[in-house]
Amino acid sequence: MNLSHEGSDMKIRLAALAVPLLVVACATDSYDPLKDYQEVNAVTILDAPTPTGIAPENRALVARGEYLVELLGCGTCHTDGALLGEPVMSRSLAGSGVGIAYTSPLENRNPGVVFAPNITPDRDTGIGRWTDNEIAAAVKTGLGRHGPQAILVMPWQAYSKISDDDTWAIVGYLRSLDPVEHQVPTDVSPGKSTNEDFVYFGVYRNRE
Repeated sequence: MNLSHEGSDMKIRLAALAVPLLVVACATDSYDPLKDYQEVNAVTILDAPTPTGIAPENRALVARGEYLVELLGCGTCHTDGALLGEPVMSRSLAGSGVGIAYTSPLENRNPGVVFAPNITPDRDTGIGRWTDNEIAAAVKTGLGRHGPQAILVMPWQAYSKISDDDTWAIVGYLRSLDPVEHQVPTDVSPGKSTNEDFVYFGVYRNRE
């Protein structure tokens, strides 16, 4: 079911509660943008996948990176299904087929949606072709491999204070993972509809 509520597919849609005053204002209108949504709980604590093939001299670094990836909750956005409370652990950190809306459902029935990418070292669908510096930049500044724009919904502002040592530990850990081939959907611009599941910060979803 797409965002215009047409068609027969029963696709899940999730939405986040916005500023309370905005909700009250909208409730006086004939269109209630939240009437088709219900609360959902994303999985926020996930075990990070076990690294493989670690050189003895890198074990401490990779273990630190694994700890940090779990602590920062990277798996919530980057693991398929976790945003719906149903993580697919065979795709842990391999990107999410469930998107995250970055514009308000109270203003636009068809919000902009981004899909957290595959951060395993798969060369075709993940970060296998990225340099260490590119991965580090994505963590600390939100910059993707191409283009100057920060990755939408990536909480890089909070990560910008991570020390260089911890940043390289995360890079080393991600490099040590088994590559998982998983292509996430293409991001959707505001005003465009999508047939993919997505969340508004994981708070509400439709009842249909």
